[in-house]
Amino acid sequence: MDHITLSDREFQQFRTFIYDKAGIHLSDAKKPLVWGRLNKRLSHYALASFHDYFQLITSGHYPDELQQAIDLLTTNETYFFREEEHFEYLAGQVLPARRAARFALWSAACSTGEEPYSLAMTLAESLGLSGDWSVLASDISARVLATARTGLYSLERSHNIPGGYLKKYCLRGIDEYDGRFLVNKTLRERVRFTQINLNRSLPNVGSFDVIFLRNVLIYFDQPTKQAVIQRISQVLKPGGFLFVSHSESLAGITGPLKMIKPSIYRHG
Repeated sequence: MDHITLSDREFQQFRTFIYDKAGIHLSDAKKPLVWGRLNKRLSHYALASFHDYFQLITSGHYPDELQQAIDLLTTNETYFFREEEHFEYLAGQVLPARRAARFALWSAACSTGEEPYSLAMTLAESLGLSGDWSVLASDISARVLATARTGLYSLERSHNIPGGYLKKYCLRGIDEYDGRFLVNKTLRERVRFTQINLNRSLPNVGSFDVIFLRNVLIYFDQPTKQAVIQRISQVLKPGGFLFVSHSESLAGITGPLKMIKPSIYRHG
């Protein structure tokens, strides 16, 4: 079925679909990505066109396939200790200056779990593995959350983990797990994974000292950015910190967040 083409009209259908579901704006340049990610689903159902697949997922009769399409159209690239300056700032500036004993952190687009486990290692190192801290990790994709909960990764994914952390918080696989490593159980239990769509009203998640919202805003248009930041700000404690990626900024976004350095903002 590789010969099936994605017409401009069909591409527009999926652009509207993922914008409505997740607030993600797909540029014209993303047309090959949409084709590549959805083409196998056409083969799975023996469909003759992308329009047929669109009709299938929006019919209301295939809720699991609807979620599958959302999962495939959301970008999930990540790795351990990505943009390591953020972890250094968290450990060197934020944690030593905290005012309350309890510390709550939210990884708001956690993908397959590398970010929240990196954050959990950082908190464990600074506050103790049994300290009074918590990590909430969320994503719109059920598929990546299932992977994240396992804490099991290929050894190639471990390269950015500091050597001391790797020995302390991870276990090397043997036998059928050869070539992989597992985040240890004690650390895994400190991270709570849940499905959250940032483009909808937030569930009752509590309030946070730090929120990581990285490599998300880049996919939103300005009105969606404004709405997401407004929701995020409501659960960020006064004095709390928001981290976005180095390729993102809150330029043009109104609200209580003030930039203290590029990609790091503070509430109030």
